[in-house]
Amino acid sequence: MSITLTDQDKLTLRTAAWGAVSLMSAAGAAGSAHKVATHGSIALTSATGPVGHVLSKAPKGVKYGKTVAELADQVLPALTAAMSLLKEQDPAEADNFRSTVIVAIEAAARTHQGEPSPTMAEMARKITGALDAA
Repeated sequence: MSITLTDQDKLTLRTAAWGAVSLMSAAGAAGSAHKVATHGSIALTSATGPVGHVLSKAPKGVKYGKTVAELADQVLPALTAAMSLLKEQDPAEADNFRSTVIVAIEAAARTHQGEPSPTMAEMARKITGALDAA
């Protein structure tokens, strides 16, 4: 199946995926927010297929806000929207996007020794919930 993404669709995917990494970074700020962001970013830029081509670049010009709540207000709906638009065009790419974001948040969460903090675990749950809401 062929997939056709508009510039707005690509921005939605980038905002969703890169924003999810930003949410995990904010949730992991008690440890090393930089490490969290680095590991999550590596996962996103390692994606393959059409989704991989889109996620190879971070979104430009996106204003995420000044608080984690403002960031979540943009990113969580974008995750759901990204899944919806991909499911309509190519369910396999929707699965690819979902698994890419899950790998990114798992990579981000693993930067801490042992289990992720309760804050990071809860943020990962919210991100997964947004992905599955579509």
